[in-house]
Amino acid sequence: MRAFTYERAQSPAAAAKAVQGRAGAKFIAGGTNLIDLMKIEVETPTHLVDVNGLGLDKIESVGDGGLRIGALVSNTALAADVRVRRDYGVLTRAIVAGASGQLRNKATTGGNLLQRTRCPYFYDTNQPCNKRSPGSGCGGLEGYSRQLGIMGVSDQCIATYPGDMAVALRVLDAVVETVKPDGQTRAIPIADFHRTWDSAPERDNVLDKGELITAVTLPKPLGGTHIYRKVRDRASYAFALVSVAAVIQPDGTGRFAVGGIGSKPWRSAEADKQLPNGAAAAARVLTQGARTTEDNAFKVPLVERTLAAVLAEARGKGDAA
Repeated sequence: MRAFTYERAQSPAAAAKAVQGRAGAKFIAGGTNLIDLMKIEVETPTHLVDVNGLGLDKIESVGDGGLRIGALVSNTALAADVRVRRDYGVLTRAIVAGASGQLRNKATTGGNLLQRTRCPYFYDTNQPCNKRSPGSGCGGLEGYSRQLGIMGVSDQCIATYPGDMAVALRVLDAVVETVKPDGQTRAIPIADFHRTWDSAPERDNVLDKGELITAVTLPKPLGGTHIYRKVRDRASYAFALVSVAAVIQPDGTGRFAVGGIGSKPWRSAEADKQLPNGAAAAARVLTQGARTTEDNAFKVPLVERTLAAVLAEARGKGDAA
């Protein structure tokens, strides 16, 4: 790990200004992803701005019946909150499906959204990677790509966004709140927060330099049956090959988002409309335009099979009710 300097921010705007005004500066909260990357020198910040003391660790009800989740709320606290468990069950299920209990105790809501890809070519500094070193190439395009992306990818990058929580947030239409160094705030729909890799794959999201996540807002509850199903190579502590977050209503309508296949949690309004027609119809629309390799082409039928299992589970719960 390379040497770095450190400071504790006194306010969200001050933290944003500190990062904007210093080359090589980054925010640190739980550090569950950043510290690992610093140890292998994939990330080499020269200055860390600690945001843990900013009071962004509360879950509050908002006027329209939704919730405002502070950026520093831990994954454990968020998943366990009685309002989240009752009204946004898909979010609790997605969080619990990720990482380990120890990591969830430290990982924060804001940091979870900002976690970087687990593409092996990104982690191996001996391999070319446009995310790590822009212009160096993409090792995954010619290498082993079983775990890599089929949606939102390009000739520059085929990495996937690795998280679980954001897949649930995508199906819930969450909004990410931020503050900029000049104190201005911004509200970014989760659908627009993460980027595709058509250009500048080193940029995972749409945040500007120094822009700090302060909260995530959930709209009023959707009702219905909430399900999160994650297909992975081992039963725990593994990233998704395919995951499906879904909210299914008693009449078979609903919405779903898919993780493990793209540069961001993948959702399509047109695919949602196909849910009453079954998993095959909905998955076919969602994966239109998929760009596969010989290694990861299995993800297309796996999306359909995983969604079919989700719909079967929803029907079973509906029959039981």
